[in-house]
Amino acid sequence: MNFGLRGLIGATAMVMASAIAAQAQTTLKWAHVYETSEPFHTESVWAAEEIGKRTEGRYKIDVFPASQLGKEADINQGLKLGTVDIIISGSSFASRDYKPIGVTYYPYIFRDADHLLAYAKSDVFQRLAGGYEEETGNHITAVTYYGTRHTTANKEIKTCADMEGLKIRVPDVPAYLAMPRACGANTSPIAFAEVYLALQNGTVEAQENPLTTIEAKKFYEVQSNIALTGHIVDHLNTVVSKMTWASLSDEDKQIFSEVMLEAAERATKIVQEREAALVDKFTAEGITVTEVDKADFEKNVIEKAPLDDFGYEQTDWEAIRAIQ
Repeated sequence: MNFGLRGLIGATAMVMASAIAAQAQTTLKWAHVYETSEPFHTESVWAAEEIGKRTEGRYKIDVFPASQLGKEADINQGLKLGTVDIIISGSSFASRDYKPIGVTYYPYIFRDADHLLAYAKSDVFQRLAGGYEEETGNHITAVTYYGTRHTTANKEIKTCADMEGLKIRVPDVPAYLAMPRACGANTSPIAFAEVYLALQNGTVEAQENPLTTIEAKKFYEVQSNIALTGHIVDHLNTVVSKMTWASLSDEDKQIFSEVMLEAAERATKIVQEREAALVDKFTAEGITVTEVDKADFEKNVIEKAPLDDFGYEQTDWEAIRAIQ
């Protein structure tokens, strides 16, 4: 055999091998609504690449940030339709399919981020996530700490009564509305992209979000006070669609779960570090940051926005509260 023919055969073999490898590779879509600078995106990209490595290239995961594949409701629907394979989304959206899991958004159910993270490793989480999976077929692999939600306004807020009559922008989600309405505030579901302008022109007088969001969206430029109401310890679930999860081997399920859990832990650490530094930063910029009487807020929520109003189970609430 001459060298030319041998080279041709070798080249042909390489092309065939590449074609076989390409056929064996599965491409998946991972969607979320967060900006590319946020840890929920950067750590998703890390996870996608890491899964590719650990599965020896059998999976290629493309991450679509910033609502490229639709808003949060759209990507949750995409799991059902098979148009997306993996999403990051809040339990408030999961609760639309399985109401009990929404109890994790009830105000003051979590003491702090550490309590949330302990819940994510608990039997209670396994039971609620299992109920969601039984209902939808979708599998929750990890929980990421999103941030603790606080209230900004142009007045000092220390007690629930200080919010009486306050015009506040709140997402149109029942659990988000619970604390402001229990305190007598007037809620308005203004689109998130319009909140800064609404605060600036006085359409609303206040809003609530984690400190990281208050910084990122520059709400502190048009609000003089931050009240550390800490009413919701917010979190995101990493969810794999029913069809995709069912298609994975047991070995690959373990790889996906381990990597996604590690990505959630990495993102959580970034958020916690950023939050820790922001109170000092806001104070240095002349913003009044106030500790509130959380017991007063919680008492009003329980009395005026009881669990029954939302269809949540008292036993689930008690079980989560008991986690140490």
